[in-house]
Amino acid sequence: MKPSWKRNGFIYVAILLAAVALFSYLLPSASKPEEVPLSDVIAMSQNKEIVKIEVEEDALLVAKKDGTELRTFKESNASIYEIEELNLQGVVVDIKGSSGINWGSLFLNFLPLIIFGGLLFFLFRQARGANSQAMSFGRSRARLFPASRTTVTFEDVAGVEEAKQDLCEVVDFLKSREKFQSLGARIPKGVLLIGPPGTGKTLMARAIAGEADVPFFSISGSEFVEMFVGVGASRVRDLFDQAKRNAPCIIFIDEIDAVGRHRGAGLGGSHDEREQTLNQILVEMDGFDTSTSVIVLAATNRPDILDPALLRPGRFDRRVVLDRPDISGRFAILKVHTNGKPLDKSVNLEVLAKGTVGFSGADLANLVNEAAILAARRDKAAISMQELEESVDRVLAGPERKSRKISPKEKEITAYHEAGHALVAWVLPNADPVHKISIVARGMSLGHTRQLPIEDRYLMTRAQIKDMIATFVGGFTAERLTFHEVTTGAQDDIRRATELARRMVTDFGMSDKLGPRTFGDRQEMVFLGREISEQKDYGDKIADVIDEEVSEIIRQAHQVARELLTKNKSKLVLLAKKLIAQETLEGKALEAVFQKASSRSARKGTVTIELAPVKPVAETEPEAKPGKASMVPRLVPKQAPAASD
Repeated sequence: MKPSWKRNGFIYVAILLAAVALFSYLLPSASKPEEVPLSDVIAMSQNKEIVKIEVEEDALLVAKKDGTELRTFKESNASIYEIEELNLQGVVVDIKGSSGINWGSLFLNFLPLIIFGGLLFFLFRQARGANSQAMSFGRSRARLFPASRTTVTFEDVAGVEEAKQDLCEVVDFLKSREKFQSLGARIPKGVLLIGPPGTGKTLMARAIAGEADVPFFSISGSEFVEMFVGVGASRVRDLFDQAKRNAPCIIFIDEIDAVGRHRGAGLGGSHDEREQTLNQILVEMDGFDTSTSVIVLAATNRPDILDPALLRPGRFDRRVVLDRPDISGRFAILKVHTNGKPLDKSVNLEVLAKGTVGFSGADLANLVNEAAILAARRDKAAISMQELEESVDRVLAGPERKSRKISPKEKEITAYHEAGHALVAWVLPNADPVHKISIVARGMSLGHTRQLPIEDRYLMTRAQIKDMIATFVGGFTAERLTFHEVTTGAQDDIRRATELARRMVTDFGMSDKLGPRTFGDRQEMVFLGREISEQKDYGDKIADVIDEEVSEIIRQAHQVARELLTKNKSKLVLLAKKLIAQETLEGKALEAVFQKASSRSARKGTVTIELAPVKPVAETEPEAKPGKASMVPRLVPKQAPAASD
C-alpha cells in the first residue's frame, strides 16, 4: 500500500499552483505600464522624450528615453494620420497588424480558472470512486485467467491418471460440445474434486482450463461471505453473469466447504448469510441450460460436511477423487519436479519414490525444492542423492538443529533408543525394513529411525500391526535393558502404540475376547457444524475388557521386544556404538552392521515370533538407581506413514 503523502501529493501540488496563479493574477504587477491619454503622448513626442512607440490594435506602448514605459488607448477621434505624425518627430513607430487571438495572454488570464477546475474535477472523481467502491461489495472477487495466460496442461500433472481420464470428458465438451449435444448427452454442470491437502486439486483445475484453452475464473469459498447482508448472494450472481459472458469457460471454487456446509448447521438459522450464499449457488447452477458452456469445478477435503442439495445430480453430480499417489505416481511426480534441474548421476528416483510413502504431490515438490536449496548452499553444481535423502528427513522430522548442545550421556541414551527401534524392526518378519537411523536432532526430536516399505500397503494384517507396536516400544525397552531406567523420550512412542492397540480392539475387530465388532458411536453434531463426536455405546464391563485387551497387546509387544533385544544384546551395543561415532547410518553402512552376525533368516530363528496370549512376565530387572539417566524429552522416531492410516 502506498504511503498517504504519495497518494495525496497531487492534491497538495495542485492547491499550491492554484494559489500562486491566483495571487499573481489578482495582485498588481510592479512593472505594469502607466496609462496616459493620447494627447500627452503626442506632446511628449514633440518634446523628443519618446524613443519608440508600438502601435497595437487598440492601444499604444510608449518607451521613453529614461526607460519608463507608458500605455495609452486610442481615442475615438484619433486617426492613423495623427499617429503617423509622430514618426516625423524622429520617433520609431512600430505598427503591428492584427494577427488573431493572443493565446498566450488568454491562457495566462484563464490559468487560475483552469487549475481550480481541474482540482474540483479531481476531488469529485475521488469522491465518486470512494462511493463506487462502497457500492462494489456485491461485485465478484473472482480472478480471471484468460486463455492466453494458461500454461498448465495435463502433462504438468502426474500421479493421478484415473482422475485425468475422468476429466478428459470435460475438456472434450468444452472443445466440441456439438458432438455431445448431437447424441443427447449432457455434460455434468459441476465436478467436485475430492482429496487430501496437497494432492493437486487446484493444479488439476488449471490443467483442465489449459487443455480446453478457455478462460478460467478462480475464487475461494471464503471470498463470498462478508459482514454485510446479501453480499455473498450478490457476488455469486455477478460471478455467474461474468462466466456466461465469457463462455465457454470454467469457474473454480476452492475450499467450497467454507460456504457449502450443511444447511441448518449454524446458529443463524435460515437467515444465516452463508446459507443465503449457498442457496444462490444452487439456484445459479440450476439456471444453466444444456447449451451453456460453463462448467463449475470445486475442490474440498471435507466432502462429508457438504449440503446434500449441492451433491445431487444436476449440480455437482460428478466426483473425482485425487488421493495420495502410489509408488509409480510418486516416481512420475518426482520426474516432473526434477525436470530441468541438474541431477547428479547418483540420483535414483525409484529409491526416493519407495522412501516417500504417504507423501502428497505438494510434499514431493517441497522435497525437490529443499534439495535444490541444500545443493546451492553447499556450492554444488548438481543435486545429489545426499541432498534428496536429507530433504526427506527435513520434511518428516524438520531441519537439523546443530546448535542444540547434547551431553554425552543423553547422546548415548538416544543412540540405544534408536538402535532398539531399528534392531526390533530388522528382526521381526512383518516389519518394514530399516532404511536410516540418525541421532542428529531435528525439529523437536533427538533422533529418528526411518523404515522403507517394500511396497505400497492398503491393507494391514494383525501380525503387521503387532510388529509395528513392538517396533514402537523397542526404544523404550532398549533403554530399560541397558540403563535400567526409562526416560521421557519414549512418551510419543507409547502414545502411538497405545492408540494403535486401541484401534485394533475398538475399530478393527481384532480382539479375541470381544470379537469382530466396533465400539464407540460416532455421531454428527449438526448444530456444531457437522463435527463428529464419539459417543459411548457400551457398558462399563465392556470398557474394562477393552482396557484389558489394550494393555495385553502392549504387554505382549513389550515382551517380544525384550526377548529379541536380550538375545541380540551384542548387536544392540554394536549398533549403538556405531551411531555414537557416526551419528547417522543408512544404506550399505547400515546393512554392513547388520550383516556382521549370521544371516537375517538365521537371526529370526533365534526367537519364536509368536504373539499368542501369554502371562505377564515378572520383572527381574534391578531397581532404578537415582541419577542413572537423564529425563530426555524426545519424540517418536519418524516413520513414513502407512497408506492405510
